[in-house]
Amino acid sequence: MAIPKTSEIAVSRRDLLRMMGGGFGLYGYASLLGNSRLHASVPSVSADPLAVKATHFPAKAKRVIFLFMNGGLSQVDTFDPKPQLTRHHGQPMPGGYVKTERKTGNLMRSPFRFKRYGQSGIEVSELFSETARHIDDISVIRSMHTEVPNHPPGMFLMNCGHQQPGRPSLGSWITYGLGTENRNLPGFMVLCPSGGPPTGGVPLWNSAFLPAVYQGTRIPNDQTTPDKLIHDIRNSHLTRMEQRRQLDLLDRLNHFHRRQRPADPQLEGSIHSMEIAYRMQVEAPEVFDLSKENPATLERYGQSDFARGCLMALRLVERGVRVVQVYFGTGQPWDSHYDIMAHQRLAREADPAMANLLQDLKDRGLFKDTLVICGSEFGRTPVVETSGASVVQNGRDHNHWGFSVWLAGAGVRGGTTYGSTDDFGFKAVENKVHVHDLHATVLHLLGLDHEKLTYRYSGRDFRLTDVHGRVIREVLT
Repeated sequence: MAIPKTSEIAVSRRDLLRMMGGGFGLYGYASLLGNSRLHASVPSVSADPLAVKATHFPAKAKRVIFLFMNGGLSQVDTFDPKPQLTRHHGQPMPGGYVKTERKTGNLMRSPFRFKRYGQSGIEVSELFSETARHIDDISVIRSMHTEVPNHPPGMFLMNCGHQQPGRPSLGSWITYGLGTENRNLPGFMVLCPSGGPPTGGVPLWNSAFLPAVYQGTRIPNDQTTPDKLIHDIRNSHLTRMEQRRQLDLLDRLNHFHRRQRPADPQLEGSIHSMEIAYRMQVEAPEVFDLSKENPATLERYGQSDFARGCLMALRLVERGVRVVQVYFGTGQPWDSHYDIMAHQRLAREADPAMANLLQDLKDRGLFKDTLVICGSEFGRTPVVETSGASVVQNGRDHNHWGFSVWLAGAGVRGGTTYGSTDDFGFKAVENKVHVHDLHATVLHLLGLDHEKLTYRYSGRDFRLTDVHGRVIREVLT
């Protein structure tokens, strides 16, 4: 039997449409794969991802320092005074039993005195009396709230805008959108002790599906010499010229490798990380050598890990690092379930360091374009916690319904409070602010529109604020 010519093979209209439709689908899939990288308005990773980029509109802030009090800073013992809490101490909260993570009892007044500071007359607890000297430069948001009362999801939400790991961190989004001014140091640096990260760990500062070059670089702030802070920062066998020749050879090999594997963010991130590591030899040993600071300066900040972190943050932003995040310590130090008096000990480390950071930013001309944020994943209850076998019944449980965060520096309307909790400091009731709103405001101060800063991944455009967020213009100048 003769085989018919190709031109003689009969194809029904239905088969023709089916084959054509399948082809269109494959074409669309290929297009999707080819475009699952950076948003069209932002240059590709290989075109120098850390180069300074244009903002969406004029920025008031050039850089960010985020002081994170991991564990849950108590708002009613620090920045949200409640006279009614004192007046009704030991009584049940009106409205019935307060359901929180653990068993709680009656209302418990703050054991710390509040005092008015500055021309604004804002009340601040004695725990932060030194920071309060700068209250006319600070805006306290007293109506923060989230959906989660547990540490890991609360930390992820505050740091990455989502309750679960796997989303890029705030610092990664900022460096993705703006690049960095200093090419000898990473654009996003994270300071926390080497003994262990805060609850949540590395996903709190990772870049997730953003290119790896935007991930935070962790530096242990409990070490005192550059060699211990950054291992192998100096090459004892090769000169910098010999290392440069090695990197140039690696670059040629990587270029050949990259042509065979286009759009590989992990490869791109590795290449840029090696370049940054090489350049860090120039500047990192000096910037992290705190022994070069005046002894009086070291004394002012204190000797704690957090104090060193605040001083390092000052030195880093002074040299053009875009984002510095300082965690208070390992785990969740401010998690005062059994005795709120633990806040007193912690504040003795935090207060002078924060106050001197603000003062030195002013003295060095950095305050006007540096945004400083201070807060935690949630606050604490106004009622006493009664769970557990502790002899002391003087602690507070987690409270995500209402807590405080403060902002200072570039573009912030100092000497103001925004929003409020109820009479006892339990729930945000007026001008409520969600984490998405806080993130939108931070990006706005940096000249970035939170709705336009996007990254296409897995077929959709992601952003830090997801589909939420509003800029809190009332706290801005």
